[in-house]
Amino acid sequence: MTLIKAIYINGLGNVSPQKTTDNSRFLDEVIRTQTIRLACIEPIYKDFISPDILRRMGRLIKMGVASSRICLADADCQMPDAIITGTGLGCLEDTEKFLTTLIRNKEELLTPTSFIQSTHNTVSAQIALLLKCHNYNFTYVHRGWSFESALIDSMTQLRTGRASTVLTGGMDELTNGSFAITQRLGHWRRKPVETNELLTSTSRGSIAGEGSAFFLLSSTPSADTYAIVADVYTFSRKTAGMALPSILANFLERSGVRPEEINLAVCGINGDTTSAKPYKELTDSLENAGIAAWKHLSGEYQTSSAFGLWMASMIMKHQQVPEVSMIRCCNDRPIKTILLYNHYLDMNHSFILIRKP
Repeated sequence: MTLIKAIYINGLGNVSPQKTTDNSRFLDEVIRTQTIRLACIEPIYKDFISPDILRRMGRLIKMGVASSRICLADADCQMPDAIITGTGLGCLEDTEKFLTTLIRNKEELLTPTSFIQSTHNTVSAQIALLLKCHNYNFTYVHRGWSFESALIDSMTQLRTGRASTVLTGGMDELTNGSFAITQRLGHWRRKPVETNELLTSTSRGSIAGEGSAFFLLSSTPSADTYAIVADVYTFSRKTAGMALPSILANFLERSGVRPEEINLAVCGINGDTTSAKPYKELTDSLENAGIAAWKHLSGEYQTSSAFGLWMASMIMKHQQVPEVSMIRCCNDRPIKTILLYNHYLDMNHSFILIRKP
């Protein structure tokens, strides 16, 4: 068996709290607001889904289907060989709706729709149904590693020749119920903060977010390839038993990349002082690289690294870093290697390495 080494990102689709559904534009009009939670700017769904199907869909399903359709159109792909997704909490709106009805009706006269759509694999299943795709279909629910797990499986399918194109996505939604619970746990700011000031203000907690981002991964490049996914690594610092710079050094060595080759580190810095230490350790160890961030644009959620990969892919394609995301300027060299680093609650850490095609 011949292993495919290069994995190409040939298409993007992103529904987020920013204007990201049009891939011809790249954060040229940034949404700034004073808040403690960000909601997606949702497209006109009837452009992607027929009205008779649309009325029965939950919000996350609509976001996932729309972003996947945008991605497939961007890559000019009619039928992927596999659909692989990751989600931290799945279709929360339908789950809450079903449980609320169950309690209110005392477990009687329950409609099945909300229950059916509350399962975590509903988004990938609905995409497959609409495409009439009978190929490999899998959803990962691994907390802060959910999207990265989907990405690793996608790369495995491509490298072993089981698939030549894979539709890969990460998505999570924010509901009033989930926000109230996580706010009581101290995850979010107590008072609204300007999103453009989130990374510089010093306080406990971040801002909540949501989104759905899809990527068309392929074993062959196209004329409009965005980037090459070189490697992905997930780890827990407690089990790794090593300092973050040492873990990074080992990751780069196995990827065949020298630290000085990294032009830009795109980090999941979220403005929470309790989670800032790992990011500082990493950025201090990459003295020659520029530093950028994305969570003041998307908010914090378990699959926000999908938004981060979207931003890194667009940076590679356009060869420019949006001013709104820049923390430390790059040098004048062309951007050829980008390191994406994220952690969720300092438990689920990940590296994604992408290179210029």
